[in-house]
Amino acid sequence: MTDDVHELGVVEDTLYVPMLGRIYASEHCSNILYDEKALELKYRLPAGMLENSTQTQYTYLASASRSANMDRYIADFLTRKPDGVIVQLGVGLETTFHRDDNGHTQWYGIDLPHVIDYRRTILPDYGRETCIAGDAFERVWIQRVREDHRDAPLLVTASGLFYYFEEERVLGLMKMMQGYGDVELLFDTVNKSGMAMMRKKHMKTVGHEDAKMFFYVDSASELAAKVGGVRVLAEEKFYSHINKAGLQLSTKASMVLSDLLGMVKMIHLKL
Repeated sequence: MTDDVHELGVVEDTLYVPMLGRIYASEHCSNILYDEKALELKYRLPAGMLENSTQTQYTYLASASRSANMDRYIADFLTRKPDGVIVQLGVGLETTFHRDDNGHTQWYGIDLPHVIDYRRTILPDYGRETCIAGDAFERVWIQRVREDHRDAPLLVTASGLFYYFEEERVLGLMKMMQGYGDVELLFDTVNKSGMAMMRKKHMKTVGHEDAKMFFYVDSASELAAKVGGVRVLAEEKFYSHINKAGLQLSTKASMVLSDLLGMVKMIHLKL
């Protein structure tokens, strides 16, 4: 890592995991995801990051599948609402703009100041993509977006983010966003059994046992009821749209079992 980069904390350091997943998929499983920008940045990551990864094909492709799912929903949103704006909470090293931009949409990325500082060393703000340094759970970012786009429909995405926060904080964020017009929220989550498995295995696999995980959703409708005034647009099994051709048998089996038990899912809400 270059000398001018702030040292990342334990949770923030997990931002490398999805980048590695996108690189792996692009090189080995492009039928799931192809990310030209991620490949371009491969050798800008800290020395040894690729060689020392302890991930399996399944954990690599879990990250890539999340990106592929996000891409699908973003494309649908921009088809339905071509004047819409995309906001990525916990943007980290996401390269979604470079995969999904339609040539005129405005994009915003929100993350903690030291993460945004690091992001800009390898992914500078690009044209219609603007990064805002701040806390995703505070209203400053949405006030800024609404200053720029008073009435535009917003699709707010939280990719791999909510796991690390208590339910009360996530519910508070959803309630806060309800006061800012036409807002849809898209995020990935797990059910209770999926959370138990993640706590035991996943964070150890990616090398961050100290990254505590809390938030899970057994039922999107129950979650919506806790917030109030929320409509569930989709609650979808995580791997239902993923092309599994050519994958290792163990990877396919893990994906099928995950979907069978509803362990990982995509949730899309109208706030």
